[in-house]
Amino acid sequence: MTTTKNKADLYTIMQDRKSVRVYDPTFKIPQAELEEIIQAATSAPSSSNLQAWRFLVIQDEAVKTELRAIANNQEQVETSSAVIAVLGNAEMYQQVEQIYSQNVAEGHMGEAQKDLMISNTLRLYPSAPLEVRKNIATFDAGLISMQLMLIAKEKGYDTVTMGGFDKEKFAERFELPAHIFPVVLIAVGKGAAPAYGSSRLPLNDIARFI
Repeated sequence: MTTTKNKADLYTIMQDRKSVRVYDPTFKIPQAELEEIIQAATSAPSSSNLQAWRFLVIQDEAVKTELRAIANNQEQVETSSAVIAVLGNAEMYQQVEQIYSQNVAEGHMGEAQKDLMISNTLRLYPSAPLEVRKNIATFDAGLISMQLMLIAKEKGYDTVTMGGFDKEKFAERFELPAHIFPVVLIAVGKGAAPAYGSSRLPLNDIARFI
């Protein structure tokens, strides 16, 4: 019975989450809640559990005004409660020892498995081309971004993702290290107008079962 209820709740959240572009500029989400949303979203999977995502949460009004110019003048950048910049870490392997030591401490694996995972990671990731590592980080950022938006909706907030912004200017303005790069911006807040509905292609057009 509980499983059915949980599934229904999930499907409702999935259907209700829309890309909202008009926000109440007077509504502010407490930082503690933004922290909860991001923390909960980190249960998303990632390549080799390296968690190659980073976040820059922009709440300051003056900074949001600056960001709007970088983001093709999209209104929601300035009127939403906050903009969560989801960043990728192309040197995700550097924290492998910390991550797998924590896995052992929390009882998820033994020392032998930890040592094997660390060894494999340090053998494969540092020698992989930068483009490959950036692709991995971008994929993982996409996974956590969707999870983050669903969690925000469950809490009663609206979101929209934005890929249309000047990534070079963003990196320069926020002084990102060379190995950290922007992937998407997520505006989050309280919608002030309903989102447009949108159609989806029929299953037969997108899936083949063999």
